[in-house]
Amino acid sequence: MISDIRLSRRGLLSLMGVGAASTLAGCASTAAPGPGGSIISYRDGVTFRSPDAAGSVDAASMYAAVDDGGFHIPAIPYQKINPRYYRQRVVDPTGERPGTIVVDTPSRFLYLVEEGGSAMRYGVGIGREGFSWSGEGVIQWRQKWPKWTPPDEMVARQPELIKYSSKNGGMPPGLLNPLGARALYIFQNGQDTLYRLHGNPEWNSIGKAVSSGCVRLMNQDIIDLYDRVPQKARIVVWQ
Repeated sequence: MISDIRLSRRGLLSLMGVGAASTLAGCASTAAPGPGGSIISYRDGVTFRSPDAAGSVDAASMYAAVDDGGFHIPAIPYQKINPRYYRQRVVDPTGERPGTIVVDTPSRFLYLVEEGGSAMRYGVGIGREGFSWSGEGVIQWRQKWPKWTPPDEMVARQPELIKYSSKNGGMPPGLLNPLGARALYIFQNGQDTLYRLHGNPEWNSIGKAVSSGCVRLMNQDIIDLYDRVPQKARIVVWQ
């Protein structure tokens, strides 16, 4: 029954025109439009809310430079990113209960479902074919400016990463760390899946399938998501 429901939702997304084109660890705040905005425009077939009478999100403010945790995160050249991947509040297309995270892998979107029928939508980069994961889990652990420790399987494929292996203490937090400014750790049945939602300095990877499996967001977006996600949030990843 669950798979039937998931298919019908994805079919609905396709009909709405959202687009139809996730997550092994070791994957290489600013305000969003408020809930008081009117539903005034359509983008990619999804109605979104914005207080801007022109119907656009304030990308310049959302993706401006940020000082966070002792690090200076550079501004993102948002003009070079497809506007469909800008953070924005949309009418919830998932049907999940508020507080749930939904990753729509084919469309390269992550939704955080809100009360009242809306959701915050973020553009994401996903894992390459063969390094993706789907299913349901829980955000069991969250961390600001995490250390990155590639799993042994990744080190075996990329020996140059041995200096960041668990026995060598991992890679310290920082602007070049593949996990970026925040990481949300996905567990299933009480076990770490080794899949993460995380920030990343490579803004040009959003909307693409390039990572080693984890779901990556722009650093400004993962900071925003981190501050909104409830404790022990349920996560659903559509494949």
